[in-house]
Amino acid sequence: MDVGDAARTSARRLRRGWRFVLESTLAATFAWIISANLLHHPQPFFAPAAALLVLGAARGQRRWRAAEVVLGVAGGVLVADLVAALLGPGTTLTVCVVIALTSIVAVMLGASTVLLVQAMVSAVYVAVVSPPTSGLVPLRFIDALVGGLVALVVTQLLGPRDPVGPAVHAVTALFDEAAAIVRDTAQALRAHDEEAAIDALTRARNADALVDRLRESAVGARESLWLVYRSTERTRQLAEIETASTQCDYLVRNLRVLDRAAVVLIRDGSPVPSSMVQALESLAASLSLASAGYVDETLVADAHAAAVDAVTLASASIPDGLVLPQVTMVGQVRASAIDLLRATGVPDRDSIDRIDAALGG
Repeated sequence: MDVGDAARTSARRLRRGWRFVLESTLAATFAWIISANLLHHPQPFFAPAAALLVLGAARGQRRWRAAEVVLGVAGGVLVADLVAALLGPGTTLTVCVVIALTSIVAVMLGASTVLLVQAMVSAVYVAVVSPPTSGLVPLRFIDALVGGLVALVVTQLLGPRDPVGPAVHAVTALFDEAAAIVRDTAQALRAHDEEAAIDALTRARNADALVDRLRESAVGARESLWLVYRSTERTRQLAEIETASTQCDYLVRNLRVLDRAAVVLIRDGSPVPSSMVQALESLAASLSLASAGYVDETLVADAHAAAVDAVTLASASIPDGLVLPQVTMVGQVRASAIDLLRATGVPDRDSIDRIDAALGG
């Protein structure tokens, strides 16, 4: 990489990360001003330090989760201060107890590894380097609380301008993964590859994590929308995503049943109708189009059409002598298509009518 490429890469990184630079600077500075100039605390190191620690851990989190981080950081400083005051600073026992208690609190709060390490380093600094503060409430606890609260305010006021963005990303990621699972299942059936079908089933089982992420993102977006001026359009989109989250849960469950049937079908050596493979390919295409529809709404109608085509093709794979796994797969293609239509705004009754018409019912 030459100098020009390196400079352009650095510029792109700065464009992506400038908001965090601004948030960090403002949060640390204001935390210092409040503790040093308004509260007149001597050497309020933990005000900006806690602000930076909380900012890195709580940015983009739901407000209650960010508040947990604030309390965890300030509580860790308080515990370290009290332990150092009780056992004496700089002793082996003090270091052992402080690290143990801090890590226990952080783990109970579900802290990430980075936050856990940062919290323990801060606690060790309190217990070893800096002498205990006097008074009923240690000043460093107040400084840490001030820094954490300032960081929390900054993340809310200067966070992403589009609070629905993470929810949109979560729902499109789920549709993309579902499309990949169905596509892999179709390829496994075409090749009569049992191992590939099992891999697709494993991915379907792991997709629950994406459903949880979607629900969490939708709740976080709902909490943040009140900060956005003229958010009517985003409120409508979020309501659609909230509805989609329920249907996507059903969709993932259907895909697991579909993949289990595919594994049994291949394992038994039963014939796989070409129309079933085509049905799965059409279903995968409909899921991909549904994902793209969150960027270009004109593609939603194409997603619906592909889902209906998937059911039509699946129904064509019902000859005389059809084995049970094939019947199961036809049923799951139908259920998945209904879930997709409902997740993208089609009323419940209309979804069933359109799909059953395609099925020949």
